[in-house]
Amino acid sequence: MGEELFSKEKFEELTRELDQLRTTRRKEIAEQLEYARSLGDLSENAEYQEAREMQAAVEERISKLEAMLKNAKIVQGSKSETVGMSSMVTVQPTAAKGSEEKRTYTIVGSEETNMFEGKISYHSPLGAALMGKKRGDEFSFHTPKGTNKYKILKVE
Repeated sequence: MGEELFSKEKFEELTRELDQLRTTRRKEIAEQLEYARSLGDLSENAEYQEAREMQAAVEERISKLEAMLKNAKIVQGSKSETVGMSSMVTVQPTAAKGSEEKRTYTIVGSEETNMFEGKISYHSPLGAALMGKKRGDEFSFHTPKGTNKYKILKVE
């Protein structure tokens, strides 16, 4: 896993989640496993199997969070004219003639992505294409549906 960019708030949120999983959630699952073992035959014990699956999911999440936070770089939003992390960018398609369909996106790390809120990852095709561009720049990027062409109207 390479370097991962995060806002300070997201880094702190993930650190809290990791701490909660390591302490509270591991203990809860250990108690569930102990109770399920006390019920007897483990081969036909649904509670035991469920607790083991929860344990595996929690350990996988802990491992993922540790790797992300180990390679994390905290990026502060800047008031630059160039698109970067935390930039709010308004774009408009240029391929469709007369299209007034403007969209505004905020560039974030992959863990913060939320299309309903207009937050796109800098790893996404659009996010990667926007990085380093300025107001007025035209750019294109490739998706499974083909090439998209946009113009940057505003960078905040």
